[in-house]
Amino acid sequence: MSPVTLLPFIVLIGAMFLMTRSAKKKQQQAADMRNQMQPGSGVRTIGGMYATVKEVSDDTVLLDAGPGVELLFAKNSIGAVLTDDEYNRIVHGIEHDLKSDSDVVPDDASSLTDSADADEPADEAAAASDDKSVDLGKKDASDEDAKEADATEAPKADADQEPEKTDGDSDAKK
Repeated sequence: MSPVTLLPFIVLIGAMFLMTRSAKKKQQQAADMRNQMQPGSGVRTIGGMYATVKEVSDDTVLLDAGPGVELLFAKNSIGAVLTDDEYNRIVHGIEHDLKSDSDVVPDDASSLTDSADADEPADEAAAASDDKSVDLGKKDASDEDAKEADATEAPKADADQEPEKTDGDSDAKK
């Protein structure tokens, strides 16, 4: 056989070798992660349940999923061992403040604006905002009169803007 005919087989065997090697590497990392588990560690199972490790044995793990709820899982069913900060953030909603000295953003924007530093007085700003009203929701029943007035003006405006009707021929490419 010539080397040209053997080349596809060699490439295929090489690809299989690389794929099995990376799979073994991932399995080893997962096994190391599972061996790091200690009582008190936060974990996520492969089913997506978050719990705290209570006991670790050779093949099983006893998890505390809540007050009075203890579950026995196989070690292989642990998807990830979480750090304390990550577990508290996900389960308890506790955010660890990395920058405790940083400024806190207020909940409302009114405290961010200062009337003394504003370029225009508050009365002018209010008048400018009244000029342009934006409708963000449904109108009340009292606005029906305004709708009727708009309805009488709408056909006049639509008549001016109607496109020309054609019989289907176009001047694009003839």
